[in-house]
Amino acid sequence: MLVGVHCSVSGGLHNAFTEAAALGLDTFQVFTRNQRQWKAKPISDEEKKAWDEEWKKHPEVKTIFSHSSYLINIASADPDLQQKSRQGLTDEVMRCHALGLSFAVLHPGAAGEHSPEDAMKRIAEALKHVLAETNGSKVKILLENTAGQGSHIGYKFEHLRNIMDMVQDDRIGTCFDTCHAFASGYDIRTQQSFDNTMHEFDNVIGLKHINAIHLNDSKGDLGSRLDRHDHIGQGKIGKEAFSLMMHKFAHIPKVIETDEADNMNAVNIGLLRELGK
Repeated sequence: MLVGVHCSVSGGLHNAFTEAAALGLDTFQVFTRNQRQWKAKPISDEEKKAWDEEWKKHPEVKTIFSHSSYLINIASADPDLQQKSRQGLTDEVMRCHALGLSFAVLHPGAAGEHSPEDAMKRIAEALKHVLAETNGSKVKILLENTAGQGSHIGYKFEHLRNIMDMVQDDRIGTCFDTCHAFASGYDIRTQQSFDNTMHEFDNVIGLKHINAIHLNDSKGDLGSRLDRHDHIGQGKIGKEAFSLMMHKFAHIPKVIETDEADNMNAVNIGLLRELGK
């Protein structure tokens, strides 16, 4: 079914496979580095060897991808932050390349006091720079749709389309987040509203450009711009949307990003598997 969770890498990157195995996952997402720091040590030969050996022990895992650091903001007009963000994203793509990961999911960034149009141009230029710096890698950078909090870019499908048009590279795709889509005003709760939203996405961006999916329910209402994830079927979106997502995107890797402290990963995964039957 290609459904999984964001796995912990506490104690070493290879430990992600321990959680994946316990949940019987065939896909998952990880952080390849500390999300709270700009600097990260390169992946050592020992780390890569341990990672590769664990993956060989778990051939059921078909696709793994990363989530880029939340510090990265390639929409920023601040030269220092822009430079750090470009380097941070370049480093992330190369870490994914070293580990054999398929994608690096990226929040497009926040415009601050500048216009969304100017921010999108900066995002596109930064992406072109990172793609050039990582030429030869097959790792795709996936632009994630956002909830629209503050000045964040990406809460409209048109934002992602505009960026992709400016970059013009097959290594740019999208990650569809259900909570973010709902919070930004795209209804997916019923068959009709789901079909309408998917039709709009297809017209604006193209469903073929969805390479990964974040399955999260929403604590906030439709159009609330509130980025607060809830457990599957326990939020304002409801179960039907996730059944529709599981069936329509069976071939796409899908992960949940709910609060691990609640110890609900097994429950959420079990429910998604039932909904996907």
